[in-house]
Amino acid sequence: MLDCRELLYRPDGKRRAFTNTLIVGLNILVFAVLELMGDTNDPEFMYHWGANYPAAVIEGKEYYRLFTSMFMHFGMTHLVNNMLPLFFLGDNLERAVGKVRYLIIYLGSGVFGGLLSVYIGYGENSHAVGAGASGAIFGVFGALFFLLLYHRGRLEDLTARRMGICIALTLYSGFTSTGVDNFAHVGGLISGFLLAMIVGRRKRKGKSPYED
Repeated sequence: MLDCRELLYRPDGKRRAFTNTLIVGLNILVFAVLELMGDTNDPEFMYHWGANYPAAVIEGKEYYRLFTSMFMHFGMTHLVNNMLPLFFLGDNLERAVGKVRYLIIYLGSGVFGGLLSVYIGYGENSHAVGAGASGAIFGVFGALFFLLLYHRGRLEDLTARRMGICIALTLYSGFTSTGVDNFAHVGGLISGFLLAMIVGRRKRKGKSPYED
């Protein structure tokens, strides 16, 4: 049985990162509320409550969808598949860069990933409704990969090799599956890497990258 303490504390006894845990909780809360109101597997229902849609963003200038869609998920499986990696890897990233930088990377990657998806989808006349935190999560992946390279290949239990394999396998899974917004993944990944270059670097010597 899962001990609730494991959700609040890391194996080393340190508290889990606050902002990342809050974001995970917010995603779960939004999903629960939407499920109570309707069917999260219904694209029309999700569109009505703020999911992403190319024509609505570009023609209707409904830019808020780039933000709201990051906290919406199509069904329980979609939610769990996104929240599990975010819960653990987001914790690593926030402790490495701090709360504010983490928020910049997470939200920035999610928005830019959604924007790339919108523009490519609009150019292809796509009518797909998009939602999910995966663009922002790929931003976490990209940021961690940059930091691992910057800190000579290792941050605690993470290594650049393992992170690179994780990214490659996750991208491969997306490109070989149907109904996956791969452009949001790629856009988020690139954005996270670049944002970490801009705001995520700390000195290699002196202050630990895991101190706020």
